[in-house]
Amino acid sequence: MSASPSPADNALPSESRRFATGRQFELRRGDALAVITELAAGLRLYSRGGVQLTESYDDDQIPPGATGITLAPWANRVEDGVWYLDGKKQQLDVTEVSRNNASHGLLRNAAYTLVDESEFSVTLEATVFPQHGYPFLVRHLVRYELDEAMDLRVRQTLVNDSQDRAPFVLGAHPYLRLGDVATEDLVLTVKARTRLVADERLIPRSTAAADGQYDLSAGTAVDDLLIDVALTDLAFDGGVARHTLTAPDGRSVSLEQDELSPYVHVFVTDTFPGRSKAVAIEPMTGPANAFNSGDGLQWLAPGEAFTMSWGITASL
Repeated sequence: MSASPSPADNALPSESRRFATGRQFELRRGDALAVITELAAGLRLYSRGGVQLTESYDDDQIPPGATGITLAPWANRVEDGVWYLDGKKQQLDVTEVSRNNASHGLLRNAAYTLVDESEFSVTLEATVFPQHGYPFLVRHLVRYELDEAMDLRVRQTLVNDSQDRAPFVLGAHPYLRLGDVATEDLVLTVKARTRLVADERLIPRSTAAADGQYDLSAGTAVDDLLIDVALTDLAFDGGVARHTLTAPDGRSVSLEQDELSPYVHVFVTDTFPGRSKAVAIEPMTGPANAFNSGDGLQWLAPGEAFTMSWGITASL
């Protein structure tokens, strides 16, 4: 891949190139292109007809702002990296030092192994081994596919290989864009009735109506937003919730998530490298600090598996 994927050609370099994110798995179907990374089973690029639909980054970078990575066995944060298992304190590594939290799971810096690859799909897998703060053996499998409509479909599966039941939250961290349209000129629509009210460390403390600047149900100009919030009570239609960025000319890109992921985290930032604004729309099975609050937290019995599904579609 070139230093920064060009919406014009999205050209990839030769196999001899080395990447900070490891092996790059390229999927092409019709005018669609998806590039998946060995590191964190991340989505480095998705485009249609040369229109870049996700934010990306250079060959020698790791994903800035967690761009495109998948999250297991928890998404978002665990306060102080501490939670309790049957009354016994568990101490995770604090990976978000500025807020003293354990952030984005245990596979953010892991290399995933290729399980299966075809012309239009790839499946990668990584293992979380028992360790301090998470004494369980689980596997995370991530399958990316370009379907017949050239939309991107993703399935994340967690398998419990432990002899005890294991807690988890799954999620993903894609940033959407619409080609060369300035992000500020896009309108963001997220239909949700409830927001999680978080403290200065982004740990939820209560819930409230998704009103004011958090009411995105009718569409809000990104230029007016600078938010970092989890939303729930999503509007599912046919088992799918859709969150959309729309350009002035009517083109749009949407993130879709299934009912097994009842939370979405919306992060509109002005700190993404090389972009005046960027929008992350993160599907999650549970919110930040679920290991302590229990909100959205699920447990896998020994030998059990759980799968969440999400995807990216576009109208161009």
